[in-house]
Amino acid sequence: MLKLTPKSLVLFATMLPCLATGYQACAQWGGGQSRWRNILDQPDGFYGSDESIRVAENVLLYQNNNGGWPKNVDMARQLSDSQKTNLLKQKDKSETLIDNGATWTQIRFLALMHAATGDERFADAARRGLGYLLAAQYPNGGWPMIYPLRKGYYSHITFNDGAMIGVMELLRDVAEGREPFAFVDSELRDRCRQATDKGLDVILKCQVVVDGKPTVWCAQYDEHTLEPAAARTYELPSLSGYESVGIVRYLMDIDHPGPEVKRAIEGAIEWFQDAKIEGLRVEWVRDGDSRRPRDRVVVPDPKAEPLWARFYEIGTNRPMFVGRDGVVHEHLADIERERRLGYAWLGDWPEDLLEDDYPKWRKKWCG
Repeated sequence: MLKLTPKSLVLFATMLPCLATGYQACAQWGGGQSRWRNILDQPDGFYGSDESIRVAENVLLYQNNNGGWPKNVDMARQLSDSQKTNLLKQKDKSETLIDNGATWTQIRFLALMHAATGDERFADAARRGLGYLLAAQYPNGGWPMIYPLRKGYYSHITFNDGAMIGVMELLRDVAEGREPFAFVDSELRDRCRQATDKGLDVILKCQVVVDGKPTVWCAQYDEHTLEPAAARTYELPSLSGYESVGIVRYLMDIDHPGPEVKRAIEGAIEWFQDAKIEGLRVEWVRDGDSRRPRDRVVVPDPKAEPLWARFYEIGTNRPMFVGRDGVVHEHLADIERERRLGYAWLGDWPEDLLEDDYPKWRKKWCG
C-alpha cells in the first residue's frame, strides 16, 4: 500500500514514465547500478558510497544554470564522456520544473550526500536549487509546474502528482532545520519559512467548497483566479482522490494547527468518507506467457476494500474517466485502452489516512 510520504511521493511520481514504457528507462540497483526512482529510500550506508558519489556527480551535471533540474531523467544511469560534455552545453536549454519529483528530489539527495561526505559542492548545488524554488513561487503562494513560465497549463498552480506538496515538505524541513539541512544558513531558512507560510495560505484558499462545505482539492488551479483548472485533455477541473491525500497529510503535520487548518482537514476527511467506492476491484489483464499488461478492468467484488477515483465531478462526486478526447465517462471501460493502462484512475490512496493518520491527528489536536 502506498503511503504518501516525501519518499513515496517521489517513488510514485518517478514511476509514472516507467509504467508507460515497461520500466525500460529505469536502471537497476543492488549489485551494481542505482535506481533513481528510489534514490531517497536507500540504507544510510549507501549515501557516501562510491556508487552514490557517482550518481551525485551526475546530478550536478544535470543541474541547470537557474538552479533546477529537468524531469523524467534517470540520473543514476552511467554517462559516457560525450554525454557529460553534452550536458554541460545544455544547462541553459533544458526545461526546469517540479513535476514528477523533479528538483525537490535532487535537493534532498544532495543534502543527504553533503551530510555523508562533507563535499561542499553538494551543499552549494542544493542551495542553488532552493533558490530556484523560491524564485518560482507565485506571490499568492502557489508554484507552477514549469519555471521560467511556459504558456499553457504548465503555469497553473500544480498539485498534480504531489508537485507543490513535495516542494513545501522540502522547504518546511529546511525552515525547521531538520537533518540533513544543517548546512542552510538562517537567512535562507527564514526565506523558506516565509514561502511555506504563503503556500499554506493558498492551499486553504484553493480547497473547493460545495454548498458551504469544504471538500478536497483539484489537481491544478488557475494561477490568477485560484479556480480549479484543466491540464491535459483527460485532466479536467475536478476533485482529486489522489492529490488531496498528500495535501491533507501535509496539513496534519502542522504543529498546533489553527481553526482554519482543522476545518480544512475535517472537511476533507468527511469528503473522503463520502466519496469511497465499494464493491469493486481493479484487475490487470496480462498476456499468458509474457505477463505484460494487456488491459485494466473493474470487476464486482463485494469483499473488496474501498477504492477512490482519481477525479470526481465537482458538486456531484461522480467518478470521472476521461479519454484523450476530453469526454467524461462514468466507467473505466468506456475510455480507450491506452488511457486505461497509462493512468492511475482508481486506487486506495486515502486508506491509511482515514484508518491511521486521521485518528492519531484528531486525538493529538482535537482531544
